[in-house]
Amino acid sequence: MDSEQLASALNSGVIHDPHAHLGRHEGRGTFTVQAWFPGAKRVVLVQVGNEISMAMLHSSGLFAAAVPNDAPYHLRVTSGGHEWTQADPYGFLPTLGAQDQHFIGEGSHRSLYRALGAHPRRLEGVDGVAFAVWAPSARGVGLTGDCNGWQRRSLPMRTLGASGTWELFVPGAKIGDRYKFLVQGADGIEREKADPMAYQAEVRPKTASVVRGLGGYSWGDGEWLERRAQTNPYQAPMSIYEVHLGSWRRTADGAWLSYADLARQLAEYCTGMGYTHIELLPVAEHPFDGSWGYQATGFFAPTSRFGEPDDFRAFVDSLHRAGIGVILDWTPAHFPNDAFGLEQFDGTRLYEHEDLQQRINPDWDTYAFNIGRYEVRNFLLANALYWLKEFHIDGLRVDAVSSMLYLDYSRKHGEWTPNRYGGRENLEAIAFFKMFNQWVYSECPGAITIAEESTAWPAITKPVHDGGLGFGFKWNMGWMHDTLSYLARDPVYRKHHQNVLTFSILYAFSENFVLSLSHDEVVHLKHSLIGKMPGDDWQKFANMRLLLAYQHGMPGKKLLFMGGEFGMREEWSHDFSLDWHLLDIGPHRELQQLARDLNGLHSSEPGLHRYDNEPRGFSWLDFSDSANSVLAFVRHGEYAADDVVCVYNFTPVPRPGYRVPVPFAGRWQEILNTDSFAYGGSNTGNNGVVIAREEPYNGRPCSVVLTLPPLSAVWLKREAETPV
Repeated sequence: MDSEQLASALNSGVIHDPHAHLGRHEGRGTFTVQAWFPGAKRVVLVQVGNEISMAMLHSSGLFAAAVPNDAPYHLRVTSGGHEWTQADPYGFLPTLGAQDQHFIGEGSHRSLYRALGAHPRRLEGVDGVAFAVWAPSARGVGLTGDCNGWQRRSLPMRTLGASGTWELFVPGAKIGDRYKFLVQGADGIEREKADPMAYQAEVRPKTASVVRGLGGYSWGDGEWLERRAQTNPYQAPMSIYEVHLGSWRRTADGAWLSYADLARQLAEYCTGMGYTHIELLPVAEHPFDGSWGYQATGFFAPTSRFGEPDDFRAFVDSLHRAGIGVILDWTPAHFPNDAFGLEQFDGTRLYEHEDLQQRINPDWDTYAFNIGRYEVRNFLLANALYWLKEFHIDGLRVDAVSSMLYLDYSRKHGEWTPNRYGGRENLEAIAFFKMFNQWVYSECPGAITIAEESTAWPAITKPVHDGGLGFGFKWNMGWMHDTLSYLARDPVYRKHHQNVLTFSILYAFSENFVLSLSHDEVVHLKHSLIGKMPGDDWQKFANMRLLLAYQHGMPGKKLLFMGGEFGMREEWSHDFSLDWHLLDIGPHRELQQLARDLNGLHSSEPGLHRYDNEPRGFSWLDFSDSANSVLAFVRHGEYAADDVVCVYNFTPVPRPGYRVPVPFAGRWQEILNTDSFAYGGSNTGNNGVVIAREEPYNGRPCSVVLTLPPLSAVWLKREAETPV
């Protein structure tokens, strides 16, 4: 094209291959260099021992010069009273090779985040940043940012064929530079977009992406990762502390803590409390605080609210070196409709579903990913591996799985389209989850996946080769709902609803469950956990102690949202710190001590964790005494000596002389009594030891007579070789 046509294309931003016209080109024994600097007054081509003033071909900023050879050159630019020298952005070969383009095109690039995005590099002796973005239907893509003074037309990118990617190496760009892509959409609309693959983004309300590199952090958690890879997570203790980083603690003036401060304080707190893991509400960058991170715009960018990506790496590293695993909430179900984000990225429904009946998530007014498209699926799967590999995350808890599995989820009749078999199952989501779990478990030794799935969808945690979705664990939403609804009742009525408590055992081993008391249960006018409990303040705390002891006694891994361990009275608010001052008040401090002791017992007693997900880990002793609202069961470990008998009295009535069947005769130590003075109780109990005799009861050959305290749990463990 002639200079007028080229200048017009460059000025409009609609050009597919600027490198074909700009930079140096050979023809008939001579070399010609064309340069594009909108608004520049003068451009000089500089070679060793040679300077050539370039002719202005078009007043908008197109320059050209004939050069005698193919020696390296730089360009000295004069514009707006400033002068600088730089390498020519259009003098470099593509930074994406054929193999990358092939894997991108077929949606199988497991390290996609190393191909697309912004990557500091040194090419031909020149430092700069290689930018690449997927926008297959765009009419043109340009770069704007700190590297070009935020000009909108000075850095057009080139497309790389069928892969749909656009690429440009920008000399002089560097780590810390902010940038965006200017995408000329297939619909004729120009959009300013953040980089979907950016490693960092600005803190809201700013929306630019930030250049960062990979591989600069020096990890110190090798021992942790080696031990993790050798641990069977199903037989290991797992007591998870769920945390929202922005509101766990804040400074005295209400500001966020840094990743460094959070690492130090959380490591100390969780270690002291006996938690084995923390689970973080999403840390991917998000523009709206009120989404708690569940509406991400920067899927590859740890939020800059608390620091930079390496600061988050140091956070994880610190927790690992303290012996605490880190699980991350991950949100592949949807993304928000912010204009700078993924919405209509290239002027088409690129990331979101083209089908309107699948596009909008009615619960959150967000867009559902089109996971049936290979490249979109690849974006999400590579994102999962990114967090696990580049940040050493120990597990991903996948949010809103049900909303993905069901085509009719939260949709009325006529608002959804059946699958090709006429059913409501989302076949693309099924395939996605199977591939997700296969990628994670094959690539990341010892890492786990957890599904937040609230229905009876079968085989969530069965291996893919056995017909399951392949998740490691699943939140037990049924247990949570039934337990909280039961404990919210006045104790006088609980005898009519004992089956609500016992029902969960019927399916307790159909999946690998996590018993979750999560953030979702303490927001949106649901009250705090202790606020759900009936009765006066003493009974509220007694019921709360009972809840925590019931959770820790039942089979399944444990999860508790921050604040529940010391009885936060107010609903959780993401805008404020937890009410740590409550620990100055006895009942709150005593409840925290119980939570600490329960975690300790959970980890130290094999019977309380070894077979959490297997039927052999649990036996009923008595589930039929609804008149007294008492339950008794035994948790089993590998050996008989591991047995822990758990007895619960769900009424405020002390029950002296209460007979309970037990597996063996002998001396049994009272290893837990939630009514102890130490926990704020009335100190009713059994003086630490009881004697079980060979007196058959309720189908067992032995039994023991207990004093059951009011609204309490009593746990017993047999002393070694103590026949009577």
